[in-house]
Amino acid sequence: MDRVTTALAAPAPIAFLKGHGTENDFVIVPDPDNALDLPPAVVAGLCDRRAGIGGDGLLHVVRCAAHPDARAMAGEAEWFMDYRNADGSVAEMCGNGVRVFARYLQHAGTVGSGDLAVATRDGVKHVHLDKNGDVTVSMGRAVLPAGDVTVSVDGRQWPATHVNMGNPHAVAFVEDLAHAGTLHDPPPFSPASAYPHGVNVEFVVDRGPRHVAMRVHERGAAETRSCGTGACAVAVAAARRDGADPAVTGAPVTYTVDVLGGRLVITERPDGSVEMTGPAVIVAEGQIDPSWIEGVQNGHA
Repeated sequence: MDRVTTALAAPAPIAFLKGHGTENDFVIVPDPDNALDLPPAVVAGLCDRRAGIGGDGLLHVVRCAAHPDARAMAGEAEWFMDYRNADGSVAEMCGNGVRVFARYLQHAGTVGSGDLAVATRDGVKHVHLDKNGDVTVSMGRAVLPAGDVTVSVDGRQWPATHVNMGNPHAVAFVEDLAHAGTLHDPPPFSPASAYPHGVNVEFVVDRGPRHVAMRVHERGAAETRSCGTGACAVAVAAARRDGADPAVTGAPVTYTVDVLGGRLVITERPDGSVEMTGPAVIVAEGQIDPSWIEGVQNGHA
């Protein structure tokens, strides 16, 4: 009898793109049917800047109807941003990530300029793709929980403002951004009960009327070049510090927020909604070697 040898097909390469919004950068993995397994170790490996592609986080692009966390939103949005932090953990929301996610959909020809709905774990976000290249995201309402909290770095201590933008932030106004230190490790905060699951910490200085600059330690990612939800939290905290509350005055308030990677414009409207406008760029696209992913999963990459 003739011997028949059947060759097993090699796993197919996985497509990826790289993008950034004010240098808050992301690995983008299109997966419309939610067919890929992306465990934390693989996400962390892809976001590694030396051994992987490198990014502050990963944007897993999935249709709402195909993902259990988003099926309930399928009537409002076609696409779900399954966002992961650089350490592989799941996050509720990423403002710069939503802008880059929308830019990817435009790059892929799925949508054009104009309005778009994107589902996130913090609900459906409404996005506008401007013809000039900027992307505006309606980030929802800021919540300012009661209670005092402090953050500290290298023996210095500052009071911080609680702001929740779908994820938690502690905003501290300082005299010099250098006071934030290296931000490699999460800045200590107290009381510990204020943020049982960790917190994003923003250090802020004034640059001019309704113009501030910030540095941020993002939960799960260390210091990043930009943080969209953080910029929104900073603008709201600065407005309250400056005595401005659109819900009271009936007039919107706009702050320019400089981040290490560029500039964002944040507007809080009388109904409480917060809008963020800034650039979003697709940098490159390519393929991930499936044998590399197998090595990561087996601890050999």
